[in-house]
Amino acid sequence: MPKLRVHSFAISIDGYGAGPNQDLANPLGVGGVALHEWVFATRTFRQMFGQDGGTTDTDDEFAARGFNNIGAWIIGRNMFGPIRGSWPDENWKGWWGDNPPYHTPVFVLTNHPRASITMNGGTTFHFVTDGIHAALERARDAAKDQDIRLGGGVATIRQYLLAGLIDEMHLAIPPVLLGSGENLLAGIDARKLGYQFTEHVPTPYATHVVLTKQR
Repeated sequence: MPKLRVHSFAISIDGYGAGPNQDLANPLGVGGVALHEWVFATRTFRQMFGQDGGTTDTDDEFAARGFNNIGAWIIGRNMFGPIRGSWPDENWKGWWGDNPPYHTPVFVLTNHPRASITMNGGTTFHFVTDGIHAALERARDAAKDQDIRLGGGVATIRQYLLAGLIDEMHLAIPPVLLGSGENLLAGIDARKLGYQFTEHVPTPYATHVVLTKQR
């Protein structure tokens, strides 16, 4: 059975995966960019955006894992864009330009229907209005024998986590305090849901933690 995996999801020391007041100017919320500074210099991140060079250290190794054997993605609507409510038109096609870094089918959770969008580089956005289980079923069909990557944001991961559907979750914890925003694990008893620490690797820029679902 293909796995549902979370990779390179950054949270602050106080547990926030996004800062407050998300909008077009602050897609990760105020202060949220600081959560991801650990990955910006890595070769994997730079290659995603057509750039050369980059570090090949432990941070890069964790970033690269998130693209191994991935046949489809699931993301929440906030990760697709800043628009709320009904789609006013079909002009917005994501944060990433004409060639998004997914290169697979991507299933976007939303309450508002929209036609699929085919982008350059093999990415097609499909909009799913009938919930997380339907999105996972469609992603499994699209991924065939490969795994599915769950991209976030916080609310999306919390839904799948509470349903016990995530098989593996890599969290990157940089030395950042946000104080407010969207807290990933607040009120969630991960141990009771069957998750255990299976990896813990500190670097100068982040502590990498892997939680695995015990089946």
